[in-house]
Amino acid sequence: MRRAGYAIAAGAGAAGAARLAYSAMSRRPPGGTKTWSRTNHRGEPVTLLEGPAVAAGALAAVLAQAGLAPASGPPGAPGSAGSAGWRRAAAMVLGGAGAAAFGAYDDLAGSGDRRGFRGHLGALRQGEVTTGAVKLGGIGVTGVVSAALAGGSPVDVIINAGLVAGSANLLNLFDLRPGRAIKVAAASGVLLGAAGQDSVAAPLGAALALLPEDLGERAMLGDAGANALGAMLGASAAGLSRPGRTALLAAIVGITAASEKVSFTKVIARTPVLNWLDMLGRRPAPQPSGTESSETGPSETGPSETGPSETGPSETGPSAPQSLVTIPAQRPESGG
Repeated sequence: MRRAGYAIAAGAGAAGAARLAYSAMSRRPPGGTKTWSRTNHRGEPVTLLEGPAVAAGALAAVLAQAGLAPASGPPGAPGSAGSAGWRRAAAMVLGGAGAAAFGAYDDLAGSGDRRGFRGHLGALRQGEVTTGAVKLGGIGVTGVVSAALAGGSPVDVIINAGLVAGSANLLNLFDLRPGRAIKVAAASGVLLGAAGQDSVAAPLGAALALLPEDLGERAMLGDAGANALGAMLGASAAGLSRPGRTALLAAIVGITAASEKVSFTKVIARTPVLNWLDMLGRRPAPQPSGTESSETGPSETGPSETGPSETGPSETGPSAPQSLVTIPAQRPESGG
């Protein structure tokens, strides 16, 4: 009961902190409202501030849990086992904060012209350093430092670094439709929690607190939120056995590689159960007369997989503004 109590308290604290941060930043957005504002496929304004708010709430709760939990707390909790618990908490905080910072940089400074590993590596071969490449490299370094803080043998550090960086990137690949990334994070967190990793409570509590804003298309995680949330889930997995972590890392690498060839949105749309879960809580997709819905229509097939997935003519019609800004949380399938 005590173990569940600490997890519930951490999740509730993270949720409250995230809502508070979102409210405060919405009232006085850093750099002004336009800096964080984007226009979605409905021609409606949404804000990127959900991402920093989720990251801030999760990070604050992890630190609070580490400070309040006794040294004899549950093994999977950030504050357990004295200095080892503090190292795990520091690893989660560093991984989440670094991913949030590099993600925010890509959100605010990136052009969106290059997507995915192939896109960024192709740009590097041509002598162009994209914001996405800087983000990928930065999150990779952050993952290594985070894993080193958590401790363990060199093999464990390599595996844990891959989990932090890989999870940060993979969750971002799912951030293509309202609420999708948070739903994937929630499912992953439930599995990690069932395996005894109570440290997932803080990032999940923060994300779920702002899920209504995401589903209502008033706000979105963006790279800052999706990368931070994924990195913290990856750091939480460091408490699993080595075989478990190795299998998880292999799955992350495999799914990430598949994303370069396969459209997650198409797979979800063609699988009834997944499509139902994906649409759960979302606003109905607009269906202009004579065209298919946004989930299966032209925006999800052919060349548009490498272009803006939510702002094309199939969604907005002839009367929509022609200068719509592509939403990072509803980006082409290759992500990045």
